[in-house]
Amino acid sequence: MKAALVQMDVKIGETDINYQKVERFLHEAMSHQPDVIIFPEMWNTGYALEQAAELADVDGRRTRELLSAFAKANGVMIVGGSVLYKDSVTGDITNTMLVFDRSGHEVLRYDKLHLFRLMDEDQYLKAGNSFGIFDYEGTGIGTMICYDLRFPFLFRKLVGLGAKVLINTAQWPSARVDHWRTLIISRAIENQSYMIAVNRCGTSRETAFPGNSLVVDPWGEVLFEGDGSEQIFVVDIDLDKVDEIRKRIPVFDDQRFDLY
Repeated sequence: MKAALVQMDVKIGETDINYQKVERFLHEAMSHQPDVIIFPEMWNTGYALEQAAELADVDGRRTRELLSAFAKANGVMIVGGSVLYKDSVTGDITNTMLVFDRSGHEVLRYDKLHLFRLMDEDQYLKAGNSFGIFDYEGTGIGTMICYDLRFPFLFRKLVGLGAKVLINTAQWPSARVDHWRTLIISRAIENQSYMIAVNRCGTSRETAFPGNSLVVDPWGEVLFEGDGSEQIFVVDIDLDKVDEIRKRIPVFDDQRFDLY
């Protein structure tokens, strides 16, 4: 699986600029002929949560129109990072990931499960209540958004549901980049799965974001680590390696759910 990781700056509150930028990155990514294109968290608005009711994509219409049409026209899967999303019926606003297959069909809507209090998500957003997992040509791919990274039971659940690749899309700040890197590598090792982590870069309201997107294999080896620049990174992933590592050390056969 060839994955294109789009590490981009996000202009807070500037939805038109952000959608135009994502469209440009989609076209640029196709020059690498990827199987899947992955974006960071909340790329449509940034953390302009005080304007969430005004800026959120109503029923995800704008996001779906762009990503679904592009996926279908180019035969590529798109993991749409996440966007600020508003339900026109309930009025609920969520931090939502949409995933489209090569035919442009929506195969996943995932609402962020764990809301980050330090960014006031709990004051403005509604938490999700279902797990993010979809199929890529017979391989289960589990998804989560930023702060979800700190909850190891979520990862174990996704692996139990069949995930062999785990994707985290984020707006993780530079102040905690050491946690970012350590947790991503740890999650790959303990779940014997690939970790693909796509983070934003740039600065927003004096908060710096490092980029530092990562791809880690199920043995914990870092296959790729990005810098702080806005660009597309392309990584080839050998999906067969997951089964190889899980046979080498059968942690899932040896875990003691009778005790914990």
